[in-house]
Parts: sequence; C-alpha cells; structure tokens
Amino acid sequence: MSYDIALTLLVLAAAIFMFVSEILRVDIAAILILLVLPWLGLIEPMEAFAGLSSNAVIAVMAVMIMGHGLEASGATGKLTGPIIELAGDGENRMISALAVTSGFLSAFMQNIGVVALYLPIIRRISSKTGFSLKKLLMPVGFAALLGGNLTMIGSGNLIILNDLMMQQDKDPFHLFSVTPVGIVLLLIGTIYLILMGKKFLPEGKVLQDEEDKQKQLVRDWNLETSIFRCRVLEDSPLIGQTQESSRMWADFGLVLTALEEEGDVKYAPWRFTRFFEGQNLLVLGTEKKIAEFARNFSLEYVKAGECMDKTCENLEVSGYAELLIPPGSDFTGRSLRELAVRKNYSINPIKLIRGEKVISGDFSDFKMRPGDILVFFGLIENIKKAVRGEDLIALTSLSEKKKKSRNPWLAFSAFAVSILLVILGFQLSLSLFTGAALMLITRTVPLKEIYDAIDWQTVFLLTGLIPLGTAMQRSGTAEFLASRLLEVLAGSPAPIILVTVALLASFLTLFMSNVASTVVLVPLVMIMGEETGIDPRSLALLAGICASNSFLLPTHQVNAFFMNAGDYSSRDFMKVGFPMTVLYAGVSVLFIYFIFL
Repeated sequence: MSYDIALTLLVLAAAIFMFVSEILRVDIAAILILLVLPWLGLIEPMEAFAGLSSNAVIAVMAVMIMGHGLEASGATGKLTGPIIELAGDGENRMISALAVTSGFLSAFMQNIGVVALYLPIIRRISSKTGFSLKKLLMPVGFAALLGGNLTMIGSGNLIILNDLMMQQDKDPFHLFSVTPVGIVLLLIGTIYLILMGKKFLPEGKVLQDEEDKQKQLVRDWNLETSIFRCRVLEDSPLIGQTQESSRMWADFGLVLTALEEEGDVKYAPWRFTRFFEGQNLLVLGTEKKIAEFARNFSLEYVKAGECMDKTCENLEVSGYAELLIPPGSDFTGRSLRELAVRKNYSINPIKLIRGEKVISGDFSDFKMRPGDILVFFGLIENIKKAVRGEDLIALTSLSEKKKKSRNPWLAFSAFAVSILLVILGFQLSLSLFTGAALMLITRTVPLKEIYDAIDWQTVFLLTGLIPLGTAMQRSGTAEFLASRLLEVLAGSPAPIILVTVALLASFLTLFMSNVASTVVLVPLVMIMGEETGIDPRSLALLAGICASNSFLLPTHQVNAFFMNAGDYSSRDFMKVGFPMTVLYAGVSVLFIYFIFL
C-alpha cells in the first residue's frame, strides 16, 4: 500500500465517520474533504473546486429551479389533481394514485420536494376520506424514492453517475437509460405497499373533516376565532407584568395578538413586553376566559370581531396558518423560546402537531423536529415573511399567494423544452439550465426566488464529494480496494458479483448519502468490471440505482422528513422497509443481468 493510498483511505474513513455520526452537517463535512485533499497533495488545488462547474452540480441546480417553478405556478396541482379524483373512495386505489403520481413527479423533481408537496395533499385526503395518515404517508415517501429511478436526473446519485462515467472515459447514460427498471421498481413497490406494506403499519388516527381554508384549521385544531379588546385601567394589577408573569396563556388560554399604545400597534408582542396603563390588548380566546381574566386584572373589554372576517380593526388581514419544519431547518433541535418567534416574526404559536399528537398549552421549551407542524396566528404578511427562508414551509394556502398570478402552462413549456433538448442529445447541464433560464425569462420563477429554490446544502455536498472520487482514482485507491474485493470474489459467477455490488451499495447508502456512496463505489466497481470481464458501465449503473435503496432505516432525508410527520417508529421502517429493500435489490440485479449483460 502506497503513502497516497493510505492517505486517501484515511480521508475516506474520516468522511464515512462524519457522514454516519453526523458530527458535522454533511455539506460542511464535504467542504472539509474538499480542502483536505489538495493540502495533502492528493489532487491539484484547481481540481478541488472543479465540482462547482461540474455537469452534476449545474444539472442539480437547474432541476431545483424548475421544480420550484412547476410547484409555484400550480403546474404540479394540475398534474396530480385529476389523477387523485379518479382514485375514488377506495384506500388501495388512493394509495396507488398517490404513489404513482408522486413517483412520476420524482422523475424530474427532488424527491424531498415531492414529499413536502404531497404532505398537505395527504392530510386533506385523510380528513376527507377517513383514511389513516400512517397508511398514506409512508407509501408516498417510498414511491418518491422509487420514482427517482425513472430518469437519470431523478436523484443526485444518478446525476453524478454520468459525471463519473465521463471521468472514466466511458459513454454517459442517456436520460431514459434507467427508465425500464424505474417503471418496474415503482410498479412492484406500489403493489407491495398495497398488498403487504400497509398491513405492517399500525392504524393511526384519522384527521377530522374540513371545510375551507381558515374554517378547516379552526375545526381541525379546535381553535378560537373571537377577538376581544381589553383596556388596561389605572389601578390594574396587570400594570408592570408580562404575558409570562400574568400567565395569560398558561392559565387562561388567551393569545395576545396585538398591543395598541398611543396609536402604535405591535403585533404578536414579545412575551416579556410589559403592560402599562392605557394600553389596548387585542386578545384571541373565549368570552368566558376573557371575562375571568378581566376580573382578575381589572380590565375593560369588548368583543372586537372575528379573526376570519373584516370587522376586527387592525387584524382584518390576520389568520391561522400551518407551518412545517423541513429537514435542514435551523428550527431543528431548538425551542421556540430560543428562537424568539414572537420577537423575530411577530406571529403567535398556538398548536404543535407532532405526528398525530396535537400539543396545546405552553410548548415553548419543546425541541423542534423535522416534520413538526406549528399552527401560528398573526398577520398574513408576517406569516409570509416567516416562510420566505428555508426554515418553515407553509401548508396553508396564504392569501395573494404568488403562484396564482403565474401561468402553469409556461412552466410546463419551459420544462418540456429542457427535456426535449436532453432527448435530442444535447449536454444535460446545458439543456436543463436552458429550461431554468426560460422559467426566469417568463417570470415563472422571479430572480429573487432562484437562490431560495436551490438547496445549497446539496450543491456543496456534491461539490465537496466530487474531488474525493478524483483522489480515489488518481491515487490508485479505487484500484487497490477493487483488487482486494476481487480476491474475495475470485472465480465467482456474474450473478454473485452483481448481488454483492447491489448489497454493498444498499448498505452504504443507509449510513452515507446516496451521492457519497455512489462516488465511493462507482470507481471501485468499474475497475472490478474491467478485471472480471463484466461490463463496467452496467456495474456502475447497478451501484447508482442501489444507492437509492434507503428503506430500512429513517436515515435518508426523505424518510427522516415523513417519520415525524406520520409519527412512525424505527420499527415501522424495519417491518415495511426490509422486504422493500430485498425487492429493490433483486429487481435491480435481474434488470442489469438480463438487459445490460
């Protein structure tokens, strides 16, 4: 073993440790790898940053922009709505419709985006039909992972696979090279989820029926709608106190929506804002509790209106909204008290929905998790500001939502042009970025939304991992590992080698990102193919496909996302995911063996 190989293996081991332990965020770990490699002399400095201009990174960015354009314009709703209507009232037909449509959307959109898009749809379907949320959500999440194999741009591991092909001077796969196995995987996976998978899942609670936007939220979560104006009198015991010390929420269940003082209005005041004589408090709650609170603190009160109509002064554009905490959100692992949501966003947290548990009262010190849903009350304008970043996703349709003014057919057209260019043989990154540019020109995606549409964590993860593949090839590490593996598999028939590659990729992707496992495995299996006489491109494609075989544990970002939203346990994943993992690997091996070899 040479010095360079030893160093590369050390970096590889450190990378795997960081990805498995999550001691650092995956993108930060990837950037550290990017920096360490040239400092150790394993690659040239310019090669360390080659990932920024790679075909894979540009293609991923373009797909994210176009996915945002399709969603923001309402185009995805036009795709899924009619199919969902055709599903009827049967649970099996509903699972089929949701799984197939989400799977086909994942062929061209990031799978995490598809699941985030479908979560509010599934919640609505659950409340209308009485189907358990648990029976619907996991099939959609798994189908999104399966659907990523319908095209070579459906998942990051398949996109980067073509970059690795070109690095090895091999012909890249065309857009639909993987489509046959993707269709079979999606169909077999859907059949399994309908016939067997849902039987392994416990029955969950069914959401209540719903009506329109605000009324549905009020009905679902038993929310108050009456607004009262309370005036702080001269001798009121409330003077000098705060919401905390007066226990306004803890003892009375009242929400201070706004504070009026000398013509100035503060919406959702900070919990430590002190009360003074002459202030008007706009309070959300029941009249019984308002009367009790007013008696205790010597306040005058009068009903100001309903929060859902325009009779309440200063709060005529307020309402409730469900906001979802996505993976990678800065809210994760932090409490609302630490985040100071009232102070920073001027909105009031009312309810916390964790899976199928609805938590009321004081949950300010609860640590937030991906998949948690928070019901907020406040000005629609302030709620919109809260969801402009990547920390919160609005599940409630907010008034004057941008997508209403956008033409979904322009989004479809731009998307179709990019796919046509790929089919005609033009470079993947150029074709997809042309589609993204068309959405920008037609204002389907405004310029200011582009940066929010791109998942920069994924971009920098790719950027940092591409040089690792270069180092493994240049130092001879990939050849070294392949030769050791060949010694173990010496004389083995092709099916044994294919099964080994499939299982190795499926195992690594449970603890590493699908992109990372692809970068590590593809150079290795291509050398193995050269030595054994098996087509290297076929082995590489098998490794790339099986890098999405992430059903056994909630370690993939999609699984982690819907685990909390559906209140699943790790045992649920193992019961449903183990047969799916075996089916996935088996279908992939058979496809490569009979079609490509």
